[in-house]
Amino acid sequence: MLGTSILLALREIRRHILRSILTTLGIIIGVAAVVTMVTLGNGVTASVQEEISSLGASNFIIFPVRTTRGTIRPFDDADVRAVGQQIAGVQVAAGSVSANATAFYNGQDWDTKAEGGTNALLDAQSIKIKEGRPFTGEEEEAGKNVCLLGFKVRDAIFPPSTSPVGARMRLGDVACQVIGVLEERGQGGGGADDDDVVFMPLKTVQRRFRGNENLDYFVVKYDPAYAAVTVQESLVSLLRERRLLQGDEPNDFNVIDTAQINQALGAATGALTAMVAVIASISLLVGGIGIMNIMLVSVTERTREIGIRLAIGALAREVRLQFLTEAVVLCALGGLVGIALGFVASIGLASLIDVPYIFDPVINIVSFLFSAVMGIVFGYYPASRASKLDPIDALRHE
Repeated sequence: MLGTSILLALREIRRHILRSILTTLGIIIGVAAVVTMVTLGNGVTASVQEEISSLGASNFIIFPVRTTRGTIRPFDDADVRAVGQQIAGVQVAAGSVSANATAFYNGQDWDTKAEGGTNALLDAQSIKIKEGRPFTGEEEEAGKNVCLLGFKVRDAIFPPSTSPVGARMRLGDVACQVIGVLEERGQGGGGADDDDVVFMPLKTVQRRFRGNENLDYFVVKYDPAYAAVTVQESLVSLLRERRLLQGDEPNDFNVIDTAQINQALGAATGALTAMVAVIASISLLVGGIGIMNIMLVSVTERTREIGIRLAIGALAREVRLQFLTEAVVLCALGGLVGIALGFVASIGLASLIDVPYIFDPVINIVSFLFSAVMGIVFGYYPASRASKLDPIDALRHE
């Protein structure tokens, strides 16, 4: 009986193809909107988490801030060593400093950034070397003129398909030997492009580009087995002591927990995605009302047909099943078209706003099932009305 009802439903939809398309338009738009919004939300969440992860997992980033006196007191290498040696749970403590510079090689130039750090900083921020080698201990200690290139700098000044490892280039007024190329990292904190960088030993940048031993910030990588709150409290206490801050004085530095930022941003983008999806699903309700309306019209148009079926022995539940099946098939087809449209829109918009496309089978299946349920909810009343028609009155209907 169900199979016959489905075939009859498809026949009726085909007989009124334009009306069926217009009727399911609300369902199509609603499903497409929900699928697109949730998919893009997942992509944005993944993009944000990837950006935060570029700062390293289980990390604290500490940087000085302007005090009420209007001054900024920078950190130095002694602060970093103290943190690494005196706080339990700290695995790596490494400072960083940067300066704008122009890279030159073989007549090509590129405005970039010289970033000073150590192998420990590379480890703390999970920066991988794609080609070449890291700094040696001697190069770090002596501040040798060696460098690791971000891939954008490599592509900008070196010929394609040519390894820059071993070449000598110039960064500002400093000649340096390329010892490696960093893996692609993407956009980092503050909107900076982490691939547009020349990484050099910390002391090299401090001496040759900055002229002092100050640090812009330093990174603390802690053991995940330790409570982040405990490590952070110890860190703040030690730095306040070293910076001679009294009990009522505010901190002249900020401590950022990358794990907390990742969780907070993930929760925020997830909530925003859910809210947008709920708003988009309102069009599903509008589409369901349209389904109910057209099914009531269909019952009126086919009153005589219903009377004939009832007169020759069809049961009321069989008539109800037929019209309910038509509503469900109509909504299910609209859901399938909406999913296909959402798939295409998601890929296009993800590419447009430069976020990864992440296929979510759950939202696609749920959207299809929800559209089918909409057929049951909004198709039941017209189907019930059809099944309750009196055969004699129905046969008299013109």
